Amino acid sequence: MKAVFIEGFGGPEVLQYGEQPDPIAAAGEVVVDVMAASVNAADWKVRAGAYAQVTFPLILGRDFSGLIAAAGAEINDLSVGDAVFGVLDAGREGGYAEKLAINAAIVAKKPDALSHIDAAALALAGLTAIRTLEEALQLKRGETILIQGGAGGVASFAIQLAKHIGARVIATASAANLEYVRGLGADEVIDYNAQDFTRAVSGCHAVFDTVGGEVAQKSFRVLKPGGRAAFIASGPQAPKPDRGDVTALRPAVGRARAPLERIVRLIAAGAVRPPEIKLYRLSQAAEAHRVSESRHFRGKLVLQVR
Repeated sequence: MKAVFIEGFGGPEVLQYGEQPDPIAAAGEVVVDVMAASVNAADWKVRAGAYAQVTFPLILGRDFSGLIAAAGAEINDLSVGDAVFGVLDAGREGGYAEKLAINAAIVAKKPDALSHIDAAALALAGLTAIRTLEEALQLKRGETILIQGGAGGVASFAIQLAKHIGARVIATASAANLEYVRGLGADEVIDYNAQDFTRAVSGCHAVFDTVGGEVAQKSFRVLKPGGRAAFIASGPQAPKPDRGDVTALRPAVGRARAPLERIVRLIAAGAVRPPEIKLYRLSQAAEAHRVSESRHFRGKLVLQVR
């Protein structure tokens, strides 16, 4: 099969496009003919060596959409030919390929109304947003949440989900993305280059930071006493608050079928729509990585595999 893989850490130039062995379904697994795969910040971090415990050659990629090509023993709820989407288990890569093997229990059936490209774009972003807003932050109707980096894939989904929950949503974005983020439903959008969000925002019940760095640490300032903040761009641990009356959370983005089926229901209900997508061929993965690493894009980057 064709795949994009690395044989050592480095920049986008270490990505190779070529042949790799076809995967085989173990018991409880399915092999999926991948139609589309999403590009995430985690992918270039793996490529650069942020996760050192890997075996080479390593096929990158975490979320995907495709068709079941084979099923291992003990599979009774999925069949060959089913359209599915999902996210590979934590610590496992392999989406940038024509085929992958995955635990059948953590994939979901893709509805006909959702394209493979849109499903791939929504999988990890939606899973992360649902785990963060509904489980970690336990966001409630009537609360106010600040979502940092509102034009990104995860934040795009989170803005829409937060509005569906009934929260008031404030988001940050660059000037070029203000209208895009407003179009997702944000009640207020702050141009982070023109305004200091810590002066423009206060009294938030919750913050969801997808940016990291100094932005993450400053986010504690906008919380009301008893507020909580969740972080997905600050490493495996949440940054330590500089005040004692708020809570910092690092959501656990565990893989499961249920939150993927929640994505399907949200899409069917019209509560969430796919983000803006920039499409690349699988062989163009290095170019997609350069764009992803620059962070100067909105929505999702997706590799069209077939």
